[in-house]
Amino acid sequence: MFFKRDKSMKRKRNKWLLLYCLVLTAFTAYFLLDTFVITRVYSQEGVQNTAQQTISLTADNSTKENDKSQDEDESTKAPAGKKETTQKENSGKRSRPDRSSGKRSQSKSDSAENAITKNNSPAVTEDSYTDENIKIEISEYNVNDTTVYIADVQLKSAGYLKTALAQGLYGKNVTAKTSTIASGVNAILAINGDYYGAQEKGYVIRNGVLYRSTAAKGREDLVIYSDGSFGIINESQVSAEELLANGAQQVLSFGPALLTDGKIAVDSSDEVRRAMASNPRTAIGIVDELHYLFVVSDGRTTESEGLSVYELAQLMQELGAKTAYNLDGGGSSTMYFNGQVVNNPTSNGRTINERSVSDIVYIGY
Repeated sequence: MFFKRDKSMKRKRNKWLLLYCLVLTAFTAYFLLDTFVITRVYSQEGVQNTAQQTISLTADNSTKENDKSQDEDESTKAPAGKKETTQKENSGKRSRPDRSSGKRSQSKSDSAENAITKNNSPAVTEDSYTDENIKIEISEYNVNDTTVYIADVQLKSAGYLKTALAQGLYGKNVTAKTSTIASGVNAILAINGDYYGAQEKGYVIRNGVLYRSTAAKGREDLVIYSDGSFGIINESQVSAEELLANGAQQVLSFGPALLTDGKIAVDSSDEVRRAMASNPRTAIGIVDELHYLFVVSDGRTTESEGLSVYELAQLMQELGAKTAYNLDGGGSSTMYFNGQVVNNPTSNGRTINERSVSDIVYIGY
């Protein structure tokens, strides 16, 4: 009798154990699918388009001025001898961004700078592109047993420096290869972005549109302003809405910052804590006004070891960058130029293949 009861209890325990294992397996499978596979297209969170805002404000102001002029009589007009400031007198005046706070004064010439035109046929070679607005030169170097691809970019307008989302959608696990996104927007040059879709927090501003305003405490972001200047901000110190109001066109949230004011912003002792020592890397930097560097290194192979974050910062400094920022690396690191992938992307070091990503930074019309 006792033996039968004991056997029955064991069967019940085994059933509960099996049920527990099934539930745990199902939960784990769902968690993994939700994290890496299940696609969720989000509605834009507090979306603001600066261009639309400008048009709206201009229209409102124009209407108010017209109404005001109809109500005025000659006695209320400015005296004939009073000098008024003209657009010509204001041209060339620009307030630079306050990089510590993320603030930037708007310039009247921004709209003119961002006019996108292409009037001539470009001169294109295997490693260069030149037209009246865009000049790109690609170089290949060997640095610390690592193959590095450097795109030197000079622009006539900040409007040619853009970002694009995979499939043109903002969401979680919405991905595509860098080359696919780039070809879809007719990019001349492109590198992978910050892979925002793999994170729940961190500001996302793309082409003047705010998609995500949830701060990642202490994270350093790269801000690209409407005049093409770069700034490094801390998400704990300024809101995404403030950045947008101060002229942010792109906010990339990955990090860390590599250079600020031409000085290395990381050191070799804390680098390993942030990322494995040697890996494929992607970085973007600014040398001077509308003069940029797009840099991608190979890694994880016998032919190319990879760079540490500190080594990447040293390289950007040697190349003359004043501000430089580390983007998503590893298997994501990809450079695309004139319809071709330039580097050798790899996740495992055995096969050369692009990883699908959430977004790109690119040069194009």
